[in-house]
Amino acid sequence: MNKKTAVLLINVGSPDSPTVPAVKKYLTQFLNDKRVIDIPWLLRKILVNLIIIPFRVKKSTKLYLRLWTKKGSPLIYISEELTQKLQNELGTDYEVFLGMRYGIPGYKAALQQINNKGFSKIILLPLFPQHAMSTTETALVAAKNEIKKLGIKARIFEVDQFYNKPQFIDAFVERIREHDLKQFDHIIFSYHGLPNRQVEKCHPGIRVENCSCTKALPAHGTFCYRATVYETTRLIANKLQLAATDYSLGFQSRLSKNWLTPFTDELLAEKLSEGKKRILVVAPSFVTDCLETTLEIAYEYAEEFLEKGGEKLQLVESLNTHESWVKTLVHLVKSANQ
Repeated sequence: MNKKTAVLLINVGSPDSPTVPAVKKYLTQFLNDKRVIDIPWLLRKILVNLIIIPFRVKKSTKLYLRLWTKKGSPLIYISEELTQKLQNELGTDYEVFLGMRYGIPGYKAALQQINNKGFSKIILLPLFPQHAMSTTETALVAAKNEIKKLGIKARIFEVDQFYNKPQFIDAFVERIREHDLKQFDHIIFSYHGLPNRQVEKCHPGIRVENCSCTKALPAHGTFCYRATVYETTRLIANKLQLAATDYSLGFQSRLSKNWLTPFTDELLAEKLSEGKKRILVVAPSFVTDCLETTLEIAYEYAEEFLEKGGEKLQLVESLNTHESWVKTLVHLVKSANQ
């Protein structure tokens, strides 16, 4: 057996290219995941393949075209650079692999490589700070199913959510402090939205609107996405010594009104109506800049904000390959391997 420890970094993924066929293939794989759209199989197939994808694929392709760079998809090439930096920091006792849940480079190919090299230990590390069934859960379940399919006998270690790790909080605080906070009227922490029903599965019998997690992390909140994003915000705000009136929390990327609220775009309009014309936006559910940050926030939300009379909307760059983020990952890996 290989005495090194294999580390598999897992992120969501990206289309292979900004073309209609590639984007359609990616959306088909992504949206047909039962943990992403958690409705009965037949209804999901009809909704995704006959309604959502046909009506969404051309618009999504245009967005990816705008996002694409000479190096390709930012999510992919940034993740590849992060993988190499983490490898350099961990040294020869570890070998770091990258596998996307959907698309290329895929987690299955990465696990096949790991299997071929005969590692005795494998660390699965989904790059999602807060646990959700559509991110962390689907990544871990898919990876473990593939490990079983390949007959891998290595010891498996999992790194689940890490939203409350001091190293992670400090990394985002460092990013935020790259901006002069005195130059902004307000800070908005924007998180990827989820359907209310997915959140309520974490605490059966407690509806989202009746949950106390906006004020403090409740007893049931360990894996409640809404609870953990509010806790993430509190931890960052405390480090920055922000007053409660200095910041707000919103959710973006919604597909319907029955998703977590408040919605970030509506929150921006509300703050603008209060005379807050210079807004700093932080997105702590994303560790890598992607379509949801670079385009949705920094382009679409910013454009709308300025059109309505705002003066500036500034997105804080995500952790990407920042040194503090690499060191955070080193800590997570070594903690999992103890």
